[in-house]
Amino acid sequence: MTREEWSKVIFDKLVDADVTLFSYVPDFGNASLVEMADEDNRTRTVLLSSEQEGVALCAGADLVGGRGVLLMQSSGVGNVPNMLSLVQGGRFPMLMIVTMRGEYGEQNPWQYPMGRAVVPVLEAMGIQCIRVERDDELDQAIDSTISASYVAGQGVALILTQKFLGAKAF
Repeated sequence: MTREEWSKVIFDKLVDADVTLFSYVPDFGNASLVEMADEDNRTRTVLLSSEQEGVALCAGADLVGGRGVLLMQSSGVGNVPNMLSLVQGGRFPMLMIVTMRGEYGEQNPWQYPMGRAVVPVLEAMGIQCIRVERDDELDQAIDSTISASYVAGQGVALILTQKFLGAKAF
């Protein structure tokens, strides 16, 4: 499945779930998803200077009856733990989509430390992690992520692994 294909699957499911706010820090992995949200009149994108801002924006969206998603690369997960206490304390639903680096096929040694820390850090902050490693896992994973976040009111991260995305070549 190409990046454009899986991005379309995710985008359509998010829009069907009434997600209108797409907050993001630019990354090649989420670029197609951001472009789709930019081009669609039902959705709005917000470029962040840091991933932690996206946590606050998604909580704010919930306060006014909206739904948001935070899109980021695995290296940005290190910027959000303190702000995730807002999600736990305020009992806000939180949906994050994390495109991974620092694992399967990674060539950049600087990506490995945070790549290994993503799931332990998120789980330590009470965020459920749902990993996608193969194309056939995507539909069920995004449905589960949406349900856990917007129906059950939980913090959830959809982890798109490098095995699923394909390792970046340098």
